[in-house]
Amino acid sequence: MSKIHPPAELDGAALANSLERVVSLLRRLALADGISQSKATTLRTLETYGPCRLSELATLEGVTQPAMTQLVSRLELDGYAERRACAEDARVVMVHLTPAGADLLRRRRDARAHRLMELAERLTADDRAALAAASSALDRLVAAHHTDHHRSTPT
Repeated sequence: MSKIHPPAELDGAALANSLERVVSLLRRLALADGISQSKATTLRTLETYGPCRLSELATLEGVTQPAMTQLVSRLELDGYAERRACAEDARVVMVHLTPAGADLLRRRRDARAHRLMELAERLTADDRAALAAASSALDRLVAAHHTDHHRSTPT
């Protein structure tokens, strides 16, 4: 087995282009469960950050507060999210992921993981090793963004 050698310089444009293609692939691998991409990403945000104010959720998702209010209302109707009064300040409403929402995310991830593994079986052992190494690096890249975002976003 040949050893994997990273390029001397990371090409931001090439990385962004590759990641866009991967995101497109993941969208195509989505379950036929009728949930929109915006609903799924909002649920993932709640899973990642925990309960959020509507305004914070809108900021995290890059949408207007009225758009997020409508989206959360639809998620509530579906049983995937719920609004509750904040324990520290009853005037503040927090959006929470429900167990049904968490289960939906788990099922979607499991289905995508299964399909990705089927595709990975077509790759060489070196390519699979490169994907395994990239997975950890991508997790750290996302974590760096989360850290930067929490520093710059008021709670």
